Amino acid sequence: MVETRATEAHDDGGKQASRRRGRPRSFDRETALEKAILAFWERGYEATSVSDLTRVMDIGAPSLYAAFGDKRSLFEEVVREYGARYGSFSDRALAEEPTARAAVERMLREAAVRYTDPARPHGCLVVHAATNCSTPEVEESLRERRNANIAAFERRIRAGIAAGELPAGTDAAALARHVGAMIQGMSQQARDGARREELEALVEIALSIWPRT
Repeated sequence: MVETRATEAHDDGGKQASRRRGRPRSFDRETALEKAILAFWERGYEATSVSDLTRVMDIGAPSLYAAFGDKRSLFEEVVREYGARYGSFSDRALAEEPTARAAVERMLREAAVRYTDPARPHGCLVVHAATNCSTPEVEESLRERRNANIAAFERRIRAGIAAGELPAGTDAAALARHVGAMIQGMSQQARDGARREELEALVEIALSIWPRT
């Protein structure tokens, strides 16, 4: 009888140890998400594997899937959080500055600073993640975000035309695309090693051709 209870206790202990080994390790979700943002920001979507993510996030694959879903679902959350944590400077400039020119100037100058920040990956995650992306759904989602930014630029420019701060004949769509090209180009040049001062020189040229009444 004693031997039976001892065997049962041994079996029960083994089951408990097995359950402990199989239980996903607890972790801080916000910290893990920030690490995922930096990983995708540095490598892009396609080049970042699930094994890369579990390593940099310091969690197991079961925990990743349970907390964030698959790689694509995680990336969608990463893009949203990147926009809120790091990419919202353009929205604030458009909303807060009194003129379209002032908004664009502030946005471009802040981009020169942020895109070359030595404490973070260079450039813009939304621009860089699309490079060599072969996943159609992800590629389309990033394209929609970039086009939404250009549409926001155009709305602000049209408001400037209506307010009389820009000439009535200004091509708002073309000017908005010029601003978009500047932002995207600055991102890529920062990835290629351009310094803050070099990007700021580009901003000066962009402002020098801004339409005036």
